[in-house]
Amino acid sequence: MSGEAVADLEDPSTLRVGINLGNMLLVTDRKADGTPVGVAPDMAARIAKALGVSVDYNCFPTPGEVGDAIETWDICLIAIEPKRAEIIDFCEPYVQIEATYLVPAGSPLQKIEDVDKPGVKIAVPARAAYDLYLTRTLKHAELIHGQGLPGTFEMFKQGGQDALAGLTPALLENAKEMPGSRVLPGRYTSIKQSVGTKHGKPALKALVEKVLADAVADGTVQSLIDKHGVTGKLAVATDD
Repeated sequence: MSGEAVADLEDPSTLRVGINLGNMLLVTDRKADGTPVGVAPDMAARIAKALGVSVDYNCFPTPGEVGDAIETWDICLIAIEPKRAEIIDFCEPYVQIEATYLVPAGSPLQKIEDVDKPGVKIAVPARAAYDLYLTRTLKHAELIHGQGLPGTFEMFKQGGQDALAGLTPALLENAKEMPGSRVLPGRYTSIKQSVGTKHGKPALKALVEKVLADAVADGTVQSLIDKHGVTGKLAVATDD
């Protein structure tokens, strides 16, 4: 299988990997030379080892920019989304992250169901997986787009929006900077993080699928979560 999969690479000696630096649970640090550190880079390195090639990380600030740069990578590690699947073949997910809302002090919004109402404005990072999900599913509330996670949070702190959409662990940290703010309990979705290939690379996708399935089954994914200090924030993907 690895020989056929290597033939799907642009360079048969190197696995080019698209990495989203905007997900602070999957990329927790960077080395002095810029090499990303975290669960996602480690999973990419595991795939490269299975292929018998070196790994080259191509890093981008947001997942949308990873998708835009499809010609620069052989695989990418971002969240599964139907819109992205128009140009990317996704494998089964290996980790997941719950998503909810942060509301400011004094907000009348008490539960997730309260947010999708006429007149409610939701701050959300443009083209994040949960932005794409909310774009498909919200019926009444209005999405107000910011640039990246930090930029959207700064916009939200300035006022004008009723809720901030995001990943629960990040919102819990954001809440510490906004006295009286609350993270709404529950979730509107779980963001499934996966590995994607370009269309028309069946052998490469099959090998990646096997590496991911083995890593989930043998405890490697959980060990990487523990290793990088994101236990309780990032979870091994489930079927729910």
